[in-house]
Amino acid sequence: MNRAPTDRELRPDAHAQLSSNLSCEPVHLMRGPTPMGNHYVAGLFAGIGGVERGLARAGHETVLFCENDPAAMAVLRDRFPAIRLHDDVRTLQELPRETTLVVAGFPCQDLSQAGTTKGLAGARSGLVGEVFRLIEAARTPWVLLENVPFMLQLGRGEAMNVITSRLEVMGYRWAYRVVDSRAFGLPQRRRRVYLVASLEGDPRHVLFADEAGARADPILNGHPVACGFYWTEGLRGLGWAVDAVPTLKGGSALGIPSPPAIWMPDGILVTPDIRDGERLQGFPAGWTKAAEKVAKKGSRWKLVGNAVSVPAANWIGRRMRRPGHLLDFDVRSMHGHRHWPIAAWNVGEGRFAVAASEWPVSKAPPPLHAFLKHGVAPLSARATGGFLKRTRDAKLNFPPGFISAVERHLAAMSD
Repeated sequence: MNRAPTDRELRPDAHAQLSSNLSCEPVHLMRGPTPMGNHYVAGLFAGIGGVERGLARAGHETVLFCENDPAAMAVLRDRFPAIRLHDDVRTLQELPRETTLVVAGFPCQDLSQAGTTKGLAGARSGLVGEVFRLIEAARTPWVLLENVPFMLQLGRGEAMNVITSRLEVMGYRWAYRVVDSRAFGLPQRRRRVYLVASLEGDPRHVLFADEAGARADPILNGHPVACGFYWTEGLRGLGWAVDAVPTLKGGSALGIPSPPAIWMPDGILVTPDIRDGERLQGFPAGWTKAAEKVAKKGSRWKLVGNAVSVPAANWIGRRMRRPGHLLDFDVRSMHGHRHWPIAAWNVGEGRFAVAASEWPVSKAPPPLHAFLKHGVAPLSARATGGFLKRTRDAKLNFPPGFISAVERHLAAMSD
């Protein structure tokens, strides 16, 4: 059954009754796609335009940016000079009349594991309420939200429940999927939740028309490949990634935006150039250069870390333009589930967990050391020494040979 849900069915307090009538047996569905076309996009919390660039490459047109960070605004003005730019979502009275798709990578600081974990009650992530205000007034046909996967766990998924319940009350069908940026050929382990909602179409034909299957992380046997980690950590974790960098971040445990470190195949510890940081998100090298007009050069790492991977947005944009056939996934009712899965949907028949992987496609990334085109800088003695001190206080299992390599690097940098 492919019908729009009624308000009565989709009131949050109606979910228990609705789901209790659904079987917990596996369900296998295959449905044909509905033709869509190009969208007119309003980008809220636009950052440096990662989502919008990816959508534009798929044929969609952005009609509005909303962003309040001065450095990010400088990039948007430089890269998209003809598009209207508004500086505060709270003062945006209405969306452009032609808008058919609202995209919002709303601030994740209060939802991320590294943040203050206040959920949607946090002042920053609570701004998602402004998204609902705008789309409810305009009855925008399509919505695309992006955020960190920790929102599925925080407070037993209460943030995700608030978002999806609000969408349901407004009559939206929704689907979401956690996707890893490595699936698109980027050597960055970056997992993000992409939620697509619609008043008039089936979002499953966007997110669940592709499946490449889960990919196991490379096994570090000796030290044949480059490994990324965060030198700002060391007490509770490393953000470790084999033949990739860990998730680029807007901040760090030390409170400063910074690049990750890389343990190169020859044993030295380095940090990548910001231009390769931009490329790790799918932007052309130099994309954020305009930010230096209003902020320090280091702020570019914050902008890149907060951005959405361009190829991931492009994949969604292509499927929004030409939806695919819903694949034959194992699907189970979420009634009684205590945790949110990595993929799910509600198209008016209740909430269902979907056995989809984080790899909708599989474009093999190049080796990390070969990806870097703009030179590297040795990790400084100060950064190396601080990291080594934290690791000596930690109770972590480090890869064989790694701490010895850090000690050798510190000795070399001190000399």
